[in-house]
Amino acid sequence: MKALAVDSLERLVPDALEPGDATGRETLELHLERYRFAARHLRPGRVLDLACGVGYGAALLAEHAGVRVVGVDLDEAAIAYARRRHPGTALEFRVADALRFDDAQGFDTIVSLETVEHVDAPGALIERLAGLLRPGGHLVCSVPTTPSVDLNPHHRHDFSERSFRRLVAARAPRLRELAALRQIQPVSPWRVLSRGERRMRDRREGLPAYYLAHPDALARRLAATLRFGFSNRYLTLVWRAPSDGSGT
Repeated sequence: MKALAVDSLERLVPDALEPGDATGRETLELHLERYRFAARHLRPGRVLDLACGVGYGAALLAEHAGVRVVGVDLDEAAIAYARRRHPGTALEFRVADALRFDDAQGFDTIVSLETVEHVDAPGALIERLAGLLRPGGHLVCSVPTTPSVDLNPHHRHDFSERSFRRLVAARAPRLRELAALRQIQPVSPWRVLSRGERRMRDRREGLPAYYLAHPDALARRLAATLRFGFSNRYLTLVWRAPSDGSGT
């Protein structure tokens, strides 16, 4: 099993954040705010936290009465850490790929934060999540809505609020939106470009060459900067499945 990657843009480990890692701590607080938002929309019963990382969000959800949380992540080291760090009778952690994960019992609430932009087939992921919902269940998902693919080599897709909603409407048309959380994270260009903070060293190298090969990515970056300034924006949405079956 590989060691837990604590320096990656994609692996937030609260206990491993350095005191001077301002970006990491800001990002952690945004993640926790999303989980607190998700917790306000929990249905009693079984909860899935898909792409749970090291488990701090699943543990937060499990604090609420009447739920049992299953945390799932592809990273064996992250799941091993989660099992050690967050034991509990209302918590269970499993290793599985998001696009292949299945559970015959289904879930009353599914939470999958900052996952959709990572997978090669985001529409297939939405279909799978909707199919795992029990009747009347809630789905909570989040994505960045400003460009991220150019700087983060782990991301596969950029989304806007409109394109994210269109994706879900096309692949899970029976889901109905209940609530939305918008977040803004001011960004220091110097922190990003200088790689001064440990996690920033994981950003994409050779940006000029990348932009030459992907002029559409440069256009999205310039348009977002002109519109929003130096900031990252995120959208978390809650949907409800129909009471007579799945959301697909």
